[in-house]
Amino acid sequence: MASKRPEVKQLTPVQAQQLLAVLEARFAQHPHRHPGLDWADVRARLEAQPDRLWSLSEMERAGGEPDAVTLAGEAGITFCDCSRETPTGRRSLCYDDAALDVRKEAKPAGSALGLAAAMGVDLLREARYRALQQLEPLDTKTSSWLLTPADIRALGGALFGDYRYGHVFVYHNGAQSYYAARAFRA
Repeated sequence: MASKRPEVKQLTPVQAQQLLAVLEARFAQHPHRHPGLDWADVRARLEAQPDRLWSLSEMERAGGEPDAVTLAGEAGITFCDCSRETPTGRRSLCYDDAALDVRKEAKPAGSALGLAAAMGVDLLREARYRALQQLEPLDTKTSSWLLTPADIRALGGALFGDYRYGHVFVYHNGAQSYYAARAFRA
């Protein structure tokens, strides 16, 4: 029996061009997010990695408004969700599948880590979330699950962040909790 090949997640050429047009317009509209980056270079790198384009299309589809960003302390091109509030297409999820399995009643539709894996993306770590918030305030009315250190998760907790009162706050909740105003940023 032949082994099953992993599914290749790619956009059609038309879908890729449509997404690149959306990303280019966003890139031009928000130059403060990526000083020193040139769209032609960003585009060439994206076109060379069709799997990344597919993941960006999933971020866009879920309302994340991905954009190329230059984050403090990091080199290279990073794409992050830059929607003002946490992406609407990823809300009401508990933290991970283990937390989802623990819930006996009122289970959410899924988990943040599960959906992120299906999209081919990672949740933001606390440091990256704070760096993203330096570019412009995000999550002023919502919150976003953050990639949680293993020791905190082993005790049943998970981290989330938001922006209130001119500051970035990082808090904790039980990993099985979920809220209509909490999703995740990739």
